[in-house]
Amino acid sequence: MFNYLKISFRTIWAVSMIVFCTTVGGIYGWEQHGWMGAIALSFVGLVAGMLLGWSPELLLQLLH
Repeated sequence: MFNYLKISFRTIWAVSMIVFCTTVGGIYGWEQHGWMGAIALSFVGLVAGMLLGWSPELLLQLLH
C-alpha cells in the first residue's frame, strides 16, 4: 500500500514540475523573444522540469 502512495506522489511531482517549468519557459520566451524564444525556452523548461521531477531532493538543495 505504501509503495503505491510513493509511486503516485513521485508521478504527480514529476508531471507537475515538467508542466510548470515548460509553461514558465514558454511564457518568458514569448514575452522576451517571440515565437522562437517561446519554443527554445519551452525546451529548456522541459529539460529543467525533467531534472527537478526526477529528484525532488535536487529542488530542496537548490532552495537551500
